[in-house]
Amino acid sequence: MLRPHVYDGIREYDQRLPNWWLFTLYIMMAFTLVYWVVGYQFDAFVEDGPWASAEVAALRVPKSSRMALLTTSGADTELWQWSRDPAKTARGRDAYDLTCVACHAKDLSAKMAGVALPGLPLNDAEWKYGGKPSEVLKIVLKGSPDVTKGMVAWETILGPTKCAEVVAYIMSHHEPPAGLLEVPATPAPVSSSAN
Repeated sequence: MLRPHVYDGIREYDQRLPNWWLFTLYIMMAFTLVYWVVGYQFDAFVEDGPWASAEVAALRVPKSSRMALLTTSGADTELWQWSRDPAKTARGRDAYDLTCVACHAKDLSAKMAGVALPGLPLNDAEWKYGGKPSEVLKIVLKGSPDVTKGMVAWETILGPTKCAEVVAYIMSHHEPPAGLLEVPATPAPVSSSAN
């Protein structure tokens, strides 16, 4: 059936919308009204804000405890032990291959096909900013003290654990100080003799 009016020489059909479309519209209108009343008038829904804040706080605690472990006086011993752990050095190698190879080379020599790369060699005994694992970790976490070298702080990108694994991989190419990783001998049990 055509509508009686004409607009720009066009006459429109006067047809009703399909019932499925109208029912969908009415159901969504009713759902919106019920959702608004239940959710906002009676506070029936839990907000995400407090839950998300609690989750973030829970994630910060382990991170700060890991960082505390790696900045204590025993950090060097801990990192040397990590450097002898195949699982940790394998994860460190994977992260190194993704982030450090461009400047320090795959073999840690800072040379690729005889061309010097911008990074310093990591496989020799000469350390410009200190060769203790904790000092190397500080550089990986916070970036190079020499801002002209362009080494970024990897802490925000990799996280402290992954940075420590990279340091473990680097230190696995070096020998720890003598006696550092030796397990102390356990004293012989004292035998009690009856008199």
